[in-house]
Amino acid sequence: MTAPTPTLLELGVEMRPTTVEDAGSLSQALLRNRSYLQPWEPDRPEEYYTEVGQRSCIKEQLAQRRAGTFMPWVLVEVKTGRIVGGVSLSKITLGPLCSASVGYWTDSEWAGRGLATAAVEAACLCARWDFALHRLEAGTQLHNLASQRVLKKAGFHQYGTAPEYLHINGAWRDHRFFQRILHSGPPL
Repeated sequence: MTAPTPTLLELGVEMRPTTVEDAGSLSQALLRNRSYLQPWEPDRPEEYYTEVGQRSCIKEQLAQRRAGTFMPWVLVEVKTGRIVGGVSLSKITLGPLCSASVGYWTDSEWAGRGLATAAVEAACLCARWDFALHRLEAGTQLHNLASQRVLKKAGFHQYGTAPEYLHINGAWRDHRFFQRILHSGPPL
């Protein structure tokens, strides 16, 4: 799978494919936002928040990208060069399903400013035109209303609920599922 070209979002943030060289900046961003993201994240080992830990995670993501099952992006503030979020397509499946899951996060300083919605919309365009996917799905914890608003603004519709779906922040959490149909043509 070739990496899509970088996309300049309206907010002065570039969405570009993640590289191994992002490990240091990404670890700083995740450490800076650790408590902000904690309610929505699985338990992570301390090494995850280090440059070494992020380098390892990125290498695994890039191996999955080469296999055609994962596409990671970082969100980079153009003025400062600072990573302020990320978005990814995971579980990319072709054939009759043509689907993937979308995940995203933003720096606490960017919360409520439309960055997550812009990044999800850009990921939807990439999923449709670069990867020829039919649909995207996303799950949120039941009480994550901010993330649900992002998905609704980006054209997703709720289609179900899964009890005890993921182990997040120390417990099994129920999730709401959303999907967006990208096109209704046949699989390529």
